[in-house]
Amino acid sequence: MEASLCAGPPRALNVTGNRSQKWPLGLIVPVQDPTPFSPFSPEEWPESLGRVRSAGYSCVELAITQPAHVQPSQLETLLGKTDLKWVSITTGQAFWKEGLSLSSPDDKVREQALARVKAHMDLASPFGAVVIIGLIRGKEGEKTLLRDALRECADFRKDVRLALEPLNRYETSLLHTVAEALEFIEALNRKNVGILFDTFHANIEEASIAEAILFAKDRLFHVHVADSNRWIPGFGHLDFSKVWEALDKVNYKGSLVLECLPKPDPLFLLRVWEVKKRVGL
Repeated sequence: MEASLCAGPPRALNVTGNRSQKWPLGLIVPVQDPTPFSPFSPEEWPESLGRVRSAGYSCVELAITQPAHVQPSQLETLLGKTDLKWVSITTGQAFWKEGLSLSSPDDKVREQALARVKAHMDLASPFGAVVIIGLIRGKEGEKTLLRDALRECADFRKDVRLALEPLNRYETSLLHTVAEALEFIEALNRKNVGILFDTFHANIEEASIAEAILFAKDRLFHVHVADSNRWIPGFGHLDFSKVWEALDKVNYKGSLVLECLPKPDPLFLLRVWEVKKRVGL
């Protein structure tokens, strides 16, 4: 049976306050290689930016494998035309496609991963975009190597923030919870390294999603939103009202990006007012 036939009706939460203006909401657009977390194809990424804006979103996360192949001037022009803010850059495709890892015991692989993240930082810097450290940290590796690599990246460009994402146990053996990630970051002692909080991963690993957000406090640099089944928010069982309350309490000032599978239907992603209604934004 198709997913859209068995999903059931979406949930609608009561809206409390005008949080949708407090936290810009965005989608992911792949620039070079496809990602399962976007309804768009990389071949038409310039047009996809326009579709993101037309759908009612105000910001975008770009999935970029090779930052050296992106022209900053073209990107600046496209963002200006669409009135979108580029808030974050996801780097995981370099792991999936090329096997690059910041924690690899192979010096050559680790050096290539370092060079790639630095190139992402160079591209992100003029736009103020956060560089995400997700699976480019490696599925398996050594924490000491990862720590040294992130310290080198943080010192490379202190004006660029790095957001380390706690991932669930099925995707990596390194850093699953906010508490683990914060302990790791504190040992780095670099102000431009913080946390990316993903509601899907947190639903698997955290005892309390709200308490994890409160624990992150001002180290919370970026937020990914997906429901419990990694579908579009509102089509699983997460209580997003508790997420928004916790973000309010820590005075979160960043953006919310939907990193979810475009299920049960990609069209639901392209109507931002429906997304907001379903999750109480």
